[in-house]
Amino acid sequence: MFRLLFTFSLIPLVVALAARWWFAVRVLAVDGPRSCRCNLDGWLPAPGDDSHVHRAEQSAREFGRQLRINALAEWHAQQPKAANAREKSRRFGAAVPPLTGIVVIFAVLVGKVPVFGAFAILLCCVALCAVQGLLALPPELAAITRCVRKVRDARYFSARADEDAIIRCAHAHAWDASLPPVLRGLLP
Repeated sequence: MFRLLFTFSLIPLVVALAARWWFAVRVLAVDGPRSCRCNLDGWLPAPGDDSHVHRAEQSAREFGRQLRINALAEWHAQQPKAANAREKSRRFGAAVPPLTGIVVIFAVLVGKVPVFGAFAILLCCVALCAVQGLLALPPELAAITRCVRKVRDARYFSARADEDAIIRCAHAHAWDASLPPVLRGLLP
């Protein structure tokens, strides 16, 4: 039974890691270091940013992070139920694998579960969290897309290539945050 559980857990984990590499890690490595300039008159800093001085020139990775945070804040103001559901799925993915790890360690120590069975259970839990995170991702990407339309209409960035790189980085940050922290540590 544990072999079957192990085998069926590997499939979603491989898919989730491949999706993270393709849509997040690769994009942030290519577009992230790009230096971009924005018009600070209209560009809003991320919610919770209390600094008085903001830089007009930053990396696309940083502007993408700020764009995602602004999109999430706007989404939370417009559709709080959907935004809270997404946040709860993210918290579930962060909390459940470590707690499952503690339970399976005690199960192995007591002798109720073999070591391979404990590993299979932990892997299944991580796979479940990864699938839940990926299934909850489309509403967040839609919120970022709605915010992108406003950014394009306001023309905060003078160069269209900078704007495109920032948008790709914002989507990449969303893909990166969709997986549980346990899986994010596997790839740089």
